[in-house]
Amino acid sequence: MEEHIVKILAAEPVTHDVKRFRVEKPQGYHFIPGQATELAINQEQWRNERRPFTFTCLNDEDYLEFTIKIYNDHHGVTHQLGQLSAGDELLIHDVWGAIQYKGEGVFIAGGAGITPFIAIFRELERTGKTGNNKLIFSNKTEKDIILKSEFENMLGNNFINTLTQEKTGKYDHRKIDQSYLSEKITDFNQHFYICGPDPMVQDIQQILKTLGASDDVVTVEV
Repeated sequence: MEEHIVKILAAEPVTHDVKRFRVEKPQGYHFIPGQATELAINQEQWRNERRPFTFTCLNDEDYLEFTIKIYNDHHGVTHQLGQLSAGDELLIHDVWGAIQYKGEGVFIAGGAGITPFIAIFRELERTGKTGNNKLIFSNKTEKDIILKSEFENMLGNNFINTLTQEKTGKYDHRKIDQSYLSEKITDFNQHFYICGPDPMVQDIQQILKTLGASDDVVTVEV
């Protein structure tokens, strides 16, 4: 497996528990928006602790970017990542991932599952192809919404937020279930892209099938 040592160029907060890491880009390294790599910290006790993270920059930029939720409730990889700063080193590996843009449709994300969609929407925005793509984004509370302002600017009313543990009057307070999706979506022949916790992804796949979407229009990470 290909392995590259890269230095962190910048590490900064995005939300209360999400950080953006910009790192060196190895020469010739290439990815498609939506794809990911396995990342590890280049420290003796962490080098073999690889975890998958999605690229959130665009391929033609001269750095790599990862937008990572930091879990400080246990001393794991993301907690350790949260302690790093510019100059520290990471290990990155081969590019992989099944989530790629196939055409206009509805993106459905839960929490940190938004990350594969960040680069996809940035690329659509850059090329003027945002079109009528919609993003339905479920979070616990408003403060958990990753890149809220950026998505609002890119998508306007096609950026639909629902909060499961907070009522604000500003956003929906609903779970993404069959009733909710049947309210928000009228065309089940368009493309669907789903990313989030495994149980959520599986539930939504089944709901979309029940509502008439065929398997070949639904894209999930495998």
